[in-house]
Amino acid sequence: MSPTTRRVLQAVLYELVAIAAVGPALSLAFHEPQTSTFALAVVLSTIALAWNYVFNWIFERWESRQGVGGRSLARRLAHGAGFEGGLAVILVPVMSLWLDISPSAAFVANLGLLVFFFVYAIAFTWAFDRAFGLPASAVKNAPKGVDA
Repeated sequence: MSPTTRRVLQAVLYELVAIAAVGPALSLAFHEPQTSTFALAVVLSTIALAWNYVFNWIFERWESRQGVGGRSLARRLAHGAGFEGGLAVILVPVMSLWLDISPSAAFVANLGLLVFFFVYAIAFTWAFDRAFGLPASAVKNAPKGVDA
C-alpha cells in the first residue's frame, strides 16, 4: 500500500472509531443534547483527521532518518505524545468557542479526552500496524523482535 493510501486509511479508520466513542461521552460530560455533542465530535474529528495526516507525514519523515528502524514502545509513546499534544493546542480554542467556556475550562475539559486519546492513539496505531504491516519508514534497519 502506498504511504499516502496508508495514511488516509489510518486516519479515516481512527476518526470513525473516535466519533463512535466520543459523541456519547461528550453528551454525558457536558450535559448537552447528543445532536450538539455529535456535531462537536464531528468538528473535532475533522480537525483531528487533518492533523493526523499532517502529523504522521512529519513523524514518518523524522522516523525514516533514524538509524534504527521498527517501532519500539518509546517510539510509539513519542508518537502518541506528539500527536495528542499538537491536537490539544488546536482543539482547546474550538471547544472553548463551541461550549462557550473559557480556554482554561476547555483545557480542563479536554484533559479527559487527552487521556483517552493518548491510550487510544497508541493502541490503534499498534493494531493498525499489526493488521496492515509497518510503513516503509519503520521497516528499514528494524531490530529483531521489534515489529508491528
